[in-house]
Amino acid sequence: MLNLGNSGLSDTLVILGAAGLVIPAFARFRISPVIGFILVGALVGPFGLGSLVPRNPWLYHVTISDAHAIEPFAEFGIILLLFSIGLELSFKRLWTMRTLVFGVGAAELLGSGLILGAVLYLTGLSTGGAIGLGLALALSSTAIVLPIAGTTSAVGRSAFAMLLFEDLALVPIIFLLGALAPAAGGEAGWIKLAQTLGFGIVTVGILFVGGRILLPRMFAQAARTKSPELFLAASLLVVIVASLATTAAGLSPIVGALIAGLLIAETEYHGEVEAITAPFKGLALGVFLITVGMRLDLNFIVHNWAPLLGASLLVMLVKAAVTTGLLKLSGARTGTAAEAGVLMASPSETTLIVLGVAGAAGLISPSTSAFWTTVTAIGLTATPLLAKAGSAAAKLIERAKAEDAPDPALDEVQNGTVVIGFGRVGRTVADMLRRHNLPYIGVDADIDNVNAARRGGYNVLFGDVTRSELVDKLNLGHAKALVLTMDDPVLTVRLTKRVRGWVPHLPIIARARDTAHAAELYRAGASEAVPEALESSLQLSEVVLVDLGLAVGPVIASIHEKRDEMRKKIKDVAGMEREPRFRRVRIDKGGVEEIEDAPA
Repeated sequence: MLNLGNSGLSDTLVILGAAGLVIPAFARFRISPVIGFILVGALVGPFGLGSLVPRNPWLYHVTISDAHAIEPFAEFGIILLLFSIGLELSFKRLWTMRTLVFGVGAAELLGSGLILGAVLYLTGLSTGGAIGLGLALALSSTAIVLPIAGTTSAVGRSAFAMLLFEDLALVPIIFLLGALAPAAGGEAGWIKLAQTLGFGIVTVGILFVGGRILLPRMFAQAARTKSPELFLAASLLVVIVASLATTAAGLSPIVGALIAGLLIAETEYHGEVEAITAPFKGLALGVFLITVGMRLDLNFIVHNWAPLLGASLLVMLVKAAVTTGLLKLSGARTGTAAEAGVLMASPSETTLIVLGVAGAAGLISPSTSAFWTTVTAIGLTATPLLAKAGSAAAKLIERAKAEDAPDPALDEVQNGTVVIGFGRVGRTVADMLRRHNLPYIGVDADIDNVNAARRGGYNVLFGDVTRSELVDKLNLGHAKALVLTMDDPVLTVRLTKRVRGWVPHLPIIARARDTAHAAELYRAGASEAVPEALESSLQLSEVVLVDLGLAVGPVIASIHEKRDEMRKKIKDVAGMEREPRFRRVRIDKGGVEEIEDAPA
């Protein structure tokens, strides 16, 4: 018979309820699911509704009665996260990151730990306590930072490299604190640390060799059965065995999970493994975040908000400054360094582990451990907000640098073409203009696109066309044509309407998302609107016809006829009584000749 009072069933109900109901509600209001899970944990945990269970027994079924009971699931979530990160990497990519991992990563951990430890020592902590607490707070959250930043962007690569070193350094830190403990055996503690590192290296070597030999064969057998269940079981078995092996050697289980991911990434089955384990990773990570929320004692926070706020800001400012400075010294762009620094500023889930070890070793008191545990929980909750703040800071920094940099010559607008939007499409247009030696100037509001284009030799201006002063600065009345390639349908229509009212005869060629958008652009005054879907289908048709053996000439002629036919239909939809008239220019060897009021 089903026992509804079973604590496991009750806890499962709360977790699945959070994942299925609460998190979509947060997503609808564009609030990070990370914050959602943490707030759920604070609400249903022992310091939230859980504290009311003795007076209201019915709350037992919507709260988590034993926070420690779900911690193994939370740890499994972090293991699966590192496993999925390993699947996205390769040994070659990891090798190319070695300087960033063991250079910047080591300097960031030791530098932040040293500064924080020095400050804590000045507040009265013992030397061992200051070292342990400083290193604990210098750690950053792998579980939260990487899902936000990823591993492919400039910020994500920098964050991953530093986080990887921190994960590798976790076990040495734990043994270091054991050696510093007042009751430690002195030299024996350091010997134990050396033995652990030795066993760890041997274990990692065995995993690499055994994995390369066994994994392809094991997954090949699982693939032949065509059973998703068996494939999933094999994937989880690899993760668990690798994690248990590194744990037995004295290392962190997440090191084994990362190695398992790297090994599978070298096989042809990594895509299937990544897809089949993704739901488990997301749910288990949510459980971890719920356990973080359970550590938030709102009553304690209310009564100690000033020291908690001061401590949180101290940790974040030190870590952000150290990380930003080191990345800048390593050659990263200022905006990238600042964004990564702010994102990495909060403490980590592993901070809680190190705090527990430091407390058990007698390096810090229980009250000190409780205080910094709350600081860590607050920092983890604030990490998504730090990500947004870091992104905003990076944009401001890069925008200021771009505005201070010399602009390309605006006299290119005179007798030239203005290309607004300099992504993939805008750059292709500029390439064709350059091939025919026609003057142009590009405009883009994305500083990354602008900097990349300038490095490629393009004539590009940084600016936001939603600002009227920039449009005035372009002096479009003297331009030969305006090309709009932005991937923003509303802005494209609005800008077309505005420029057409100001410069009636200027040819405006706009990129349209589809035929309906093209009709709207024609109504706004565009000379030509080019639907992406139409052009791709025409190009595809041309390739098919030529490959079927038809002559290129007739095929091209039929494509032009079809394009004109579709353009006429679009204009009919737009309700245009006549085709637009604008100034068309003809370029010949003798110069430029203008033909006024030529039909489109």
